[in-house]
Amino acid sequence: MADFLDEVPKTERKRCDRAFLVGIQTSEMADGEAAELLAELEELVQNLRIEVVGAQLVNLRQPTPATLIGSGKTEEIIEAAKAAEADLIVIDESLSPAQQRNWEKLSGLAVIDREEVILDIFADRASTREAVLQVALARMQYSLPRLTRAWTHLSRQRGGGGGGGAMSGEGETQLEQDRRLVNDRITRLKRELVEVRKQRGVQRHKRQRVPVPTAAIVGYTNAGKSSLLNALTGAAVLAEDKLFATLDPTTRQLLLRGNQKLLVTDTVGFIRRLPHGLVEAFKATLEEAIVADFLIHVLDVTAPNLAAHHATTLGVLRELGADEKRMLTVFNKVDAAGEAQLMRARALAPDAIFVSARSGEGLPALEDQCLELIADAFGQMRLLIPHARYDLIARAHQIGHVQEEEQREDGVFLQVRIPPNQQAPFQSFEVAAV
Repeated sequence: MADFLDEVPKTERKRCDRAFLVGIQTSEMADGEAAELLAELEELVQNLRIEVVGAQLVNLRQPTPATLIGSGKTEEIIEAAKAAEADLIVIDESLSPAQQRNWEKLSGLAVIDREEVILDIFADRASTREAVLQVALARMQYSLPRLTRAWTHLSRQRGGGGGGGAMSGEGETQLEQDRRLVNDRITRLKRELVEVRKQRGVQRHKRQRVPVPTAAIVGYTNAGKSSLLNALTGAAVLAEDKLFATLDPTTRQLLLRGNQKLLVTDTVGFIRRLPHGLVEAFKATLEEAIVADFLIHVLDVTAPNLAAHHATTLGVLRELGADEKRMLTVFNKVDAAGEAQLMRARALAPDAIFVSARSGEGLPALEDQCLELIADAFGQMRLLIPHARYDLIARAHQIGHVQEEEQREDGVFLQVRIPPNQQAPFQSFEVAAV
């Protein structure tokens, strides 16, 4: 995949190491929301191994076309950034390509928005072919209207008098060539993604032919989803204390009480103001949440912005069309929580399960809840199948979960969970409970 990104025109900016952050508080936002988002932006930027050397909150009454926040405040921020010896300004809003160019022209510094930060983190973390393709597509679509940033050097090539004004015809021709290049890459990426999704669809279809129930772990980034998957299944999924530690869906088998199997998938974490392009790009990854029998919504009980994290995840699930699925709400990291944090969580979701992926506390209760949901989805049947119908007995083992089996004189007794759409051949052999 490197060839796609290597061929995209790049700015001549050197590596940026010191960032000045700008938070935007609008009248539509709740009091203090911009400060919370700014703290989250700081963590995002630090995930790019960039030092944060300063930050400023701006109260925005009315956005302005040129720089979003007005000329006077823009100059004030540029002065503060330069005083802090920053080489990068990060604005916690989406900037239009023109606004981004204006900021860079006025400041002489690199200027990016929240969307570009998240794109860079995703590009840094993607590992599977599908995730790499998805991130590359999102970056291409983001970069397309910003190609002029990559060609500011053309004005310097002309030299002599008349340095101002529009680019030369040669420069415009080069830009058109670059636009075609990027559009070609976008087309190729979309085509490759279709093929990758077909392959994953085949794999999912093979899993569904033996209908083991499935659950998808969803939640805000860094809530401990991968740690929970590891604790439940003994998997070895990357689980680090940082945002977007893993981007790729990982499915592992969990063996529950009574030998009940459950396939559990860890999905990419959600975040407030997730760029729409990334929501679209990652819909294939998040399809595991759409097709799962039920969801396990994991929240970090110690998170200061717990209610916002809860609302963000539910909002993304609505966008994916998965918000009406049966869902278990799980508060993780209870081993690090105080009583006030636990009370706040109980008020937010009274029926939630409280666990610690680190210590194992609460995991048996979570597994019991999973069993209850499976029992609701996979109807339980008590069958007495004649010895001559071993084909049906084999079929019950293949498509269902046999909880009990007993050889009797008049046949084989089975207590089994079978998907409702597979029960018809067995209904004539049902027996009442004793």
